[in-house]
Amino acid sequence: MTEETPGFDEKPDVPSGAGPEDATPKAAESDSLKESGPAAPAGDAHDVALTAQLDQVRTALHERTADLQRLQAEYQNYRRRVERDRVTVKEIAVASLLTELLPVLDDIGRARDHEELVGGFKSVAESLEAVTVKLGLQQFGTEGEPFDPTIHEALMHSYAPDVTETTCVAILQPGYRFGERTIRPARVAVAEPQPGAQPKSADEAGAKDEENGGPEEG
Repeated sequence: MTEETPGFDEKPDVPSGAGPEDATPKAAESDSLKESGPAAPAGDAHDVALTAQLDQVRTALHERTADLQRLQAEYQNYRRRVERDRVTVKEIAVASLLTELLPVLDDIGRARDHEELVGGFKSVAESLEAVTVKLGLQQFGTEGEPFDPTIHEALMHSYAPDVTETTCVAILQPGYRFGERTIRPARVAVAEPQPGAQPKSADEAGAKDEENGGPEEG
């Protein structure tokens, strides 16, 4: 009679109603978890989101700063343009007023030349001239200065042996300027060198030679 070895026919405990697949060892489930790798911590994902939001805020800040700088530059240009236009308009208005006063100043000048500037008329005339000077009106034009077509207007022309270039020999009407703007050119009489005349320096040299008995012979 053969004896049976105990434990060889024993089967693993399986809950009632479970299939064969439920008898899979738990070690297989553990192996699958190891193959999938460790899960990313939740804190790292939160930091990435915060960094992205910070980058967006920085970009928006740079854009708003650039817009503000552009608006500030445009405002400064606008202020300079308005100030320049204001100064220009003021200069035009003052120049227009002074232009209207030029005939009065001419009358005052003629009265002074004829010694008629006396009494109360003299006081008023001097006050008016002082006001025009204060506003920036400048008179120019003197006898003997070279003729300059940009500031002189020649009304009379002649020849003279004692000039070496076209020269203003008489001021018929003074010129006036306001700042760098010529309101009225000086109206003058001009004289040019006599055609064929020798330069003044040569004439003086010839006269000196005559006084010394003529040029020395070599």
